[in-house]
Formats: sequence, C-alpha cells, structure tokens
Amino acid sequence: MMASQTDEPTVLPPYPQSLAGILLAAREAVMAPLREHLREACFTDQQWRVLRVLSHAGPQDASTIARLALLHPPSVTRILRDLIARGLLARDTDRDDKRRSVIRLTSEGSRQIAVTAKNTAVLLAAYESAFGVERLRRLSDEMQALVTALEPFAPETSGGHLAETDV
Repeated sequence: MMASQTDEPTVLPPYPQSLAGILLAAREAVMAPLREHLREACFTDQQWRVLRVLSHAGPQDASTIARLALLHPPSVTRILRDLIARGLLARDTDRDDKRRSVIRLTSEGSRQIAVTAKNTAVLLAAYESAFGVERLRRLSDEMQALVTALEPFAPETSGGHLAETDV
C-alpha cells in the first residue's frame, strides 16, 4: 500500500469495522439461517441463485446467468451441469441463433423453487420483523446505490461484482 503524501502510514480500521468486514458480516447474518433451508432442499447458495435468476428472468444463456447471479462463468458451467442432471433445468438451442444455448427451468425446477421459496419467505418475514420493514427497504435501497456508485471501480475483466457465496 502506498504511503500518503505526508509519508505517514495509512491507518485502516480493524477488519470487523471496515466496510468489507461489515458487509461480509451482514451477508453471513442473512445467509447462515437461509443455508439451512437450502441444504434441506439440497441446494447450495450458488445453485439457488441460478434457479432464482432463471425464475425471474426466464430462459437465459450461461453468460447472462453468470452476470445476473454474480457468479464466475466456470462455476455456472458446473452448476448448470448438475442442475440439468437433476432435471431442474433444461438446455435448448436458441431459435434465433442455432449456435447459442439457452437454459430454462423445467416444471420440476419451478416446483422446487416454489417449495423452497415458501420456506425461505418465512425467514425473510422474520428478518423484516427483527429489523423493521422500512429500515430493511432503506438499507436495500442504500446498498443498491452503493453498488451503483462503486461500479466504476470494478476491474473490466471481472465482469462486475462477483460474490460466490451469496444468495
């Protein structure tokens, strides 16, 4: 790390009080209880994110899934292979570009999402109760504003903000 113009050492807060530390702690506070529900449904965090992306965005190519789910493309390739083998997703040829594949939910995939979403919705309602609906909405708005404000700092080659362990 470069010294400041006065050659005094840069003082950083202890990691738990740093922006990255606080954000990671908040993510874990949200995710730890959710992971139990996902494990019961036999999903990893990343698999759930892929399923959620497809449930909201409809059929997509693998690159778009990776970008929307905030996952690295090689991880998405592995996840898609597993979810297709389990019968939750299907790979089709794009009607407009026969060289391109699109991934879609199967009826079983949609059913699994509905069951798992019902279970996680109870926990999300508890989060709202514990933190406050309005506070949670404001926090969400502020977090989205932070992501938008920091996008110019993301390396071009990273494909944006990637977080392999979030839902």
